[in-house]
Amino acid sequence: MAFRTKPRIGITCGDPAGIGPEIACKAVGDPRVAGACEPILYGPPQSAGGGGFAPGRPTAESGRAAYDAIVQACQDAMQGTIAGIATAPINKEAFALAGLPWRGHTELLQHLTGAPRVAMLFHADPLTVTLATIHVPIAEVSRELTPQRLQDAIELTAEWMPRIGVHRPRIAVAGLNPHAGEAGLIGTEDRDVIAPVVAACRARGLDVAGPLPADSLFARWQAADQRRWTQIRSGSPSLASFDAVVACYHDQGLIPVKLLGFGRAVNVTLGLPIVRTSVDHGTAYDIAGRGTADHTSLVEAILLAARLA
Repeated sequence: MAFRTKPRIGITCGDPAGIGPEIACKAVGDPRVAGACEPILYGPPQSAGGGGFAPGRPTAESGRAAYDAIVQACQDAMQGTIAGIATAPINKEAFALAGLPWRGHTELLQHLTGAPRVAMLFHADPLTVTLATIHVPIAEVSRELTPQRLQDAIELTAEWMPRIGVHRPRIAVAGLNPHAGEAGLIGTEDRDVIAPVVAACRARGLDVAGPLPADSLFARWQAADQRRWTQIRSGSPSLASFDAVVACYHDQGLIPVKLLGFGRAVNVTLGLPIVRTSVDHGTAYDIAGRGTADHTSLVEAILLAARLA
């Protein structure tokens, strides 16, 4: 009997009107991918050429095609036919045009798998950031940042980090308001929501600190990574001691990720019963169909999926 030595990783082609089909086909042909896994493409027929979808604009048809590929890949992963999935980008407007209620992969995959709690993590060694809230308007972040959601993000991060070799992760939680609220003078969420959750997580044995001012947290992490300094301030923990950051909202976490690691960062959905990774960029309609898209992020996503599987 022949035994498979490399995991089978499903690669969904994303929105066929975007760069997804192009980067998926480029990634499948990359020798690094071939050496790490057996790639399986999911998407409409002739997906490499767009399958008849006009490049550069969202449509109901492209949204439905992207959705169908995700559903099939997820079903195969749940059944064990493949060991994990790496996804090319979808478009939220195309999903809406197709009448689909989910704003992104994370929400859809939680629905398909029945996972009770999920979180969105971005990893670009050594930078690891988890988002406590994801695709919500900025005006709703304060309401969405509940103690349970923040606790889930911290706990899911702590549970995931050993999979990349960090067995007792040290987690920093970014403050929501300027200067982490200044003891309630600039917003009360840091004092009334974040600080109690951090204290409760520490009481359960997790190594977590916060809320810490977000405006300096990532800059100081970069400086520590470049070995330009190792101490925040006298009496404060060294930034180099943090293995991951939990950000309160989408852009708070993703602006530094894309500034410091764009093109090599990988999106990981925490809390799912399957392995799922993705790229750190969107459908790039402006260059779709030109053959110039960079497939590096998808390659990194596939390699991490194979490693996790």
